[in-house]
Amino acid sequence: MDEEELLRRRMQAQFGRPAGRAAAVARESGGVQAQDAGAARLALRARGVADPDEPGRALAAGETVVLALMRGTLHLVPAADARWLLGLFAERNLAAGARRRRELGLTEEVCERALELLPALLDVPRSRAELVRLLNEQGLGIDPEGQAPAHLIGFATAHGVLCRGADVAPRQPGHVPLPAGGPAPADPAAELAARYLAAFGPAGPADFAAWSGLPVRTAREAVAASGAVEVRPGLFAAAGAEELPAGPPVVRLLGAFDNYVLGYRDRDAVLRPEFARRINAGGGIVRPALVVDGRVLGSWRREKGELVVEPFERLPGAVREGLAEEAAAVAAFLQADAGLRIERPAG
Repeated sequence: MDEEELLRRRMQAQFGRPAGRAAAVARESGGVQAQDAGAARLALRARGVADPDEPGRALAAGETVVLALMRGTLHLVPAADARWLLGLFAERNLAAGARRRRELGLTEEVCERALELLPALLDVPRSRAELVRLLNEQGLGIDPEGQAPAHLIGFATAHGVLCRGADVAPRQPGHVPLPAGGPAPADPAAELAARYLAAFGPAGPADFAAWSGLPVRTAREAVAASGAVEVRPGLFAAAGAEELPAGPPVVRLLGAFDNYVLGYRDRDAVLRPEFARRINAGGGIVRPALVVDGRVLGSWRREKGELVVEPFERLPGAVREGLAEEAAAVAAFLQADAGLRIERPAG
């Protein structure tokens, strides 16, 4: 398997599935990174959710939820899977945040008291600011202006008290009780590894560890137990996975923080090192990306009624044709009258 075939198979795994509802797409993706709500919607679109109202509808209906899971980062997942996924990551996320909670004055007493009070406050979806206000009315003394509210909500999430649902106002996520969910798989880590390899494969245990935040040994054991097939030494794919058939280039405009860009320990095949800082310039920011047949070829932005693409190098004619179709699909999903402008590559 050469690099071109590897990338095309990864492209098929991420973006080659039939259209589906938000919960199904989130399940098949192993979860969708969701610290940016708009980017999460674009991630669902790129993977087959065509209806722009579907992401919000699924959250409002309780079919999907958002909570901190892999690498301690917010992910959108099916509500049915929320509790067993939380079981994989809660202890690690709590330990990672312990020092910062202490620095913010979130003592054990404050946190435990919040856990006692929060269930009664979740009779309706509430914003983080409203929850903090109501907790402070009970004497908790949480600083509403700094990072303490986010860390307290993260603490409550890790304890299975609440999660994010639909917005209660523009850019204000609502918090709701964590749903009961469905039965947990017999081996949760192996189940997550199977979903990861179905969505990202071919990939290796180190890739799964980097994406999930699980220890490498745990990741290696989970991949071995997942039923995946080794397609090249050290690389695994879901059983039955096939190479993308020959045809025109497959083009996707991905939102910020997209799973595909962040899904591997070694990203050099996906994003050539000389261009890496044009997507990930540091500070935790990962820009929206143009990906073609598995390789990131540029970035893009929305600007004054246009979708503006900044390619790293000159795009072949067939790629430009596919990009025009993809840009039209993105504009329709965003419900925007936006044309496409391709900038001249720098240098």
